[in-house]
Amino acid sequence: MLVAADKFKGSLTAVEVAERVTAGLRRVAPHVEVEALPVADGGDGTVAAAVAAGFDRREVRVAGPLGQEVTAAFAVRGDTAVVEMAEASGLQRLPAGVFAPLTASTYGSGELLRAALDEGVRTIVFGVGGSATTDGGAGMLSALGARFLDADGEPVAPGGGGLAALARADLSGLDPRLAAVELVLASDVDNPLTGPKGAPAVYGPQKGASPDDVAALDAALAHYAKVLETALGLKAAQYAAAPGAGAAGGIGYGALLVGARFRPGIEVMLGVLGFAPALERAELVITGEGSLDEQTLHGKAPAGVAAAARAAGKEVVAVCGRLALPPVELGRAGIRRAYPLTDAEPDIARCIADAGPILERVAERIGRDFLS
Repeated sequence: MLVAADKFKGSLTAVEVAERVTAGLRRVAPHVEVEALPVADGGDGTVAAAVAAGFDRREVRVAGPLGQEVTAAFAVRGDTAVVEMAEASGLQRLPAGVFAPLTASTYGSGELLRAALDEGVRTIVFGVGGSATTDGGAGMLSALGARFLDADGEPVAPGGGGLAALARADLSGLDPRLAAVELVLASDVDNPLTGPKGAPAVYGPQKGASPDDVAALDAALAHYAKVLETALGLKAAQYAAAPGAGAAGGIGYGALLVGARFRPGIEVMLGVLGFAPALERAELVITGEGSLDEQTLHGKAPAGVAAAARAAGKEVVAVCGRLALPPVELGRAGIRRAYPLTDAEPDIARCIADAGPILERVAERIGRDFLS
């Protein structure tokens, strides 16, 4: 049996989900063989999933989204590094209740990429999601050697809001090592940079942006792309419209500008984590995440796990905190049945607070249904 689930955001990490499911299964079938492979789709938890799969954890001091120094982790195995932008520039790096939609910067994410380059790797999987930022990756590019200047030749202020004053972009100082690595942009979203489906409009409100902030950020990012088109040519405009450019507040755009290749995050991570050989060994796959809903079907980890398992002829069930998909949609996704915590405990507040013990009880039910 293979447990390949993502985190229950706000309650359990992916590693804890695997531990709790394993414990519940073994209460029903003490000798069952359970293989745990925590998964992630490129967002927060990606480095932890890589470390659980055997990568070495590295830590480095970098700038957080507001410029404060934070300790951020990335993962290395052989010539591959896994870098998670949320480690440096994620919402979890903001003080509780504080948002900074106009000023939060991805500078620390660029420092993380630089630390990965220092390891001498040949491939960097750059997982993006869960960001506090909407700066189009300008901060990240600045940390990698680019310069973004106003009309007086001074650096523009950090964050997406500062890009409104951008007069000139100089990318000639970019770290030359970027040209020698394969940079994979791993994301579960395919939004363009700007417009009705762009980063500010779709994701800005989640980061505290008011309607006026959204309009200001969209205009600033459009201006940023126009200035970069002057510096780099037509490709800058093409990248702005490309799938993934709007990922994580537009950091996807910055990554595309330095040669990244966009791929669905869960697809990339399943390859990095060694999912295929683990799948071969399994008779039943248990996947899941905190909420199984419409978003799950659009590139989230459980959908990717289920698709791969179905292609291999393996049966899949899912665990979740909350279930908002009807059985027909689950079936189309390749999931035979879902087991929400709310079936065992209707009080949602208790489900969140006591997710671990409740998940063990849910796993016991799976064990009784499939192992007895």
